[in-house]
Amino acid sequence: MEVITTHVNADFDCLGSMVAAQKLYPGALMVFSGSQEKSMRDFFLKSAGYAFSFTKLKEIDLDRISCLIIVDCQHSSRIGSFSSIIDKPGLDIHLFDHHPTVEGGIRATGGEVRIAGSTTTILVSRIMKSGLRITPAEATLMMLGIYEDTGRLTFSSSTVEDFSAAGWLLGQGAELNTVADFVTQELTAEQVSLLNDLLQTLTRINCNGIDVHIAHASLEYYLNDASSLAHRIRDMEELDVLFLVIGMGSRVYIVARSRIPDVNVAEYMLEFSGGGHATAASATVKNQTVIQVLERLKLLLQSRVNPERTAADIMSKPVKFITDDISISEAKELLTRYSFNTMPVMKADSMIGFISRQVVEKAIYHHLGESPVTDYMQTDFISGSSDMPLTSVKDILVSCHQSFIPVFNNNLLAGIITRTDLLRYLNKGEEPVPSAASQTIVTSELEGKMKRMLPPHILNILRSAGEVATMMDLKVYAVGGFVRDLILSQENHDIDLTVEGDGIRFAEEFSKQHRCRMKSHHKFGTAVILMYEGLKIDVASTRLEYYESPGVLPIVERSSLRMDLYRRDFTINTLAVCLNHEQFGRLTDYFGALKDMKEKSLKVLHNLSFVEDPTRVFRAVRFEQRLGFRIALQTENLIKNAVKMNFLEKLGGKRLLAELIHILNEKEPLKAIIRMESLGLLSYIHPQITLTKAAKAMMTETAHVLSWFELLYLGVSYDKWVVYFLGLTAQLDPDEFMETFLRLAVNKHQRIKIVENRHKGILLLDEWGKKSRRGNNFLPSCIYRSLRNLPVETLLHLMAHTERDEVRKCISQYFTHLSTVKILLSGDDLKKFGIPDGPLFREILDKILDARLDGLLESRDDELRMVETLYKPSQ
Repeated sequence: MEVITTHVNADFDCLGSMVAAQKLYPGALMVFSGSQEKSMRDFFLKSAGYAFSFTKLKEIDLDRISCLIIVDCQHSSRIGSFSSIIDKPGLDIHLFDHHPTVEGGIRATGGEVRIAGSTTTILVSRIMKSGLRITPAEATLMMLGIYEDTGRLTFSSSTVEDFSAAGWLLGQGAELNTVADFVTQELTAEQVSLLNDLLQTLTRINCNGIDVHIAHASLEYYLNDASSLAHRIRDMEELDVLFLVIGMGSRVYIVARSRIPDVNVAEYMLEFSGGGHATAASATVKNQTVIQVLERLKLLLQSRVNPERTAADIMSKPVKFITDDISISEAKELLTRYSFNTMPVMKADSMIGFISRQVVEKAIYHHLGESPVTDYMQTDFISGSSDMPLTSVKDILVSCHQSFIPVFNNNLLAGIITRTDLLRYLNKGEEPVPSAASQTIVTSELEGKMKRMLPPHILNILRSAGEVATMMDLKVYAVGGFVRDLILSQENHDIDLTVEGDGIRFAEEFSKQHRCRMKSHHKFGTAVILMYEGLKIDVASTRLEYYESPGVLPIVERSSLRMDLYRRDFTINTLAVCLNHEQFGRLTDYFGALKDMKEKSLKVLHNLSFVEDPTRVFRAVRFEQRLGFRIALQTENLIKNAVKMNFLEKLGGKRLLAELIHILNEKEPLKAIIRMESLGLLSYIHPQITLTKAAKAMMTETAHVLSWFELLYLGVSYDKWVVYFLGLTAQLDPDEFMETFLRLAVNKHQRIKIVENRHKGILLLDEWGKKSRRGNNFLPSCIYRSLRNLPVETLLHLMAHTERDEVRKCISQYFTHLSTVKILLSGDDLKKFGIPDGPLFREILDKILDARLDGLLESRDDELRMVETLYKPSQ
């Protein structure tokens, strides 16, 4: 009896391979050795038309098997009950697999094991050569196998043979619609939850210069197709190497993916009794916890990931050099200018030696400053080529007592490697995550920038925070926009501190020492320190706990800065500066913020960022315009997807209003509004808002009006955002305007105030427009009475909204003169005339004010005479 089988948890490559094998072994029974992945089970449930004759394992008498055909597997530990007959005398074993041959695998008497994108490909190639005919249903199943294991022929492990086999299957009638339906499955709720957990724990470790990412999670139950999340995370985060460690019940599952030849994930999975190939592998671990597997995996990676690095990888270029015709004194000037300890000496294109700072200084001490540099340069040196291994570089710098190595390409000086270059590289490899070694702004430079950019009292507060933290055995960092703007040389005194440990306890001690108040929020582990003159310091604490094994006390990590920064919106806001005395000014950059800032690129930290918090869409626009950056292509695509998926529709009105207020309070909000329009965001304020030519003109005029008003220096406070908001919504009718306020959840009092004043303003413009067309003059007293009860925001909007210069002049006159006109008489003066309190009292005062506004009164005596005229006791 001939039996075709595969490994437990069979996938589509297993299914396609078994169907293909049966074409080569007619009469052989197809038997699954164990369970199938959920996608396979769904396929059998939903695709009755593709039903094939599979025999149940319990119906097979193992002793009667004369030939066992195994596909997509080389390990006896993965074929269930069939492993019991592997060593049976006389049993033929034919093995078909596309993974590399492994030691200790099943000894086969036939079959074919070689590299390909899928095992189905190998068997289809045999079918093609033999001239066998297959049905469309069989072709579809085989195509499923190839598509799944090659990622629709997009994985780097795909071969020309995979494409050829897929093309042939398509010619045999393979149904691509069916293939697409089952290769691309929507995530279940459980998978989405697991995906989120994995993204939250995603960590980068640097192994000898290569970034490897590891994520872990734990479930109390077994979840099918967890491995499919590996590809999603790898593609979402654009990772080269990824390991997922997932605890499910009593077992731990490892899924590994790699895009680079330096990390063959199959080799690492063999250490856990798993298997696979260089780009995709997996393993199942028993009797160990997730923490234990993680620690073992990290040790393996640190010890084994060792790519062949060369001099070209770490050399500094272009090379600064000294020419052979300069003096020792001139050489010293160049060494000082470039802050070098050693520089090569060149004659034309040839390096003839090198000179060090120590030699130069000693020569000058001996009054040899005017001597040629060639008289005292070092002419014996060891050079290298750009492909020299770093092990050789290390030997030269350490053993040969040479401070630097010149690197040549085709006899031309291409670069230089110093001991610092080597140490920087070696140090980077020792760090589990990039820290000081990966930063381009060193501590001393950043500390100097802090001294130049920050007022003395702010700098003293930061130093004091570091001293308090050190005293309490804590680490404290300045983080967020404060650090970002410091790097960008922009003023920002909004201080955010992150404490590794108990932030509230830190805030209490700081407040006690500085005799200031603080408010704490224990639920969130945050506090606000209220300093003098309205200065506030926001303090947040972070903390992480994990268990090395069941039943032991938890280990608490205070060094959880990375996780705290990972929760932020954009990479540029993930910088942190240590404030503790011994490391004051040391910059931490886990996520490439400095690189993105240098490139003026705005990026989210992960691809679900806008799903988790849609307000980040508006923040992206705001930061892009304020900083003069550009939203990165991938991030912009994610924004467009969030809009397409209507994630912003779920955003609460208050949160949307808060982001809109921030945008409208920016220096140049029109740029942000235009950007919002291009991304389809204005409709979330109100569907009828469009940035027409007239709307742009309105916003531009609003900006001009506000600039004019600011230059008046009247000292009048107002809400800038309200003026711009009135301009943005000027195209809406009253009902639509009210709908906007309801959408934005504006509080009732403010809503009524703005809506009513907008309506009054529209009526006033209409009335004054008619007056203007009739040629009527606007008396100052009339202007004052019309405008005095309208808020500043409405008046500024009316100035931008009107097309009539006469109206603008009236409002301008009100702001610059009329609004400050006061009468010189008081109520006591009127009482001396015997005028009783009542309507007449107010009537007389109003008439006096009107007369003064209209220029009819100039002095107190003029006002007194007017009172005498208006009030006669006999009346």
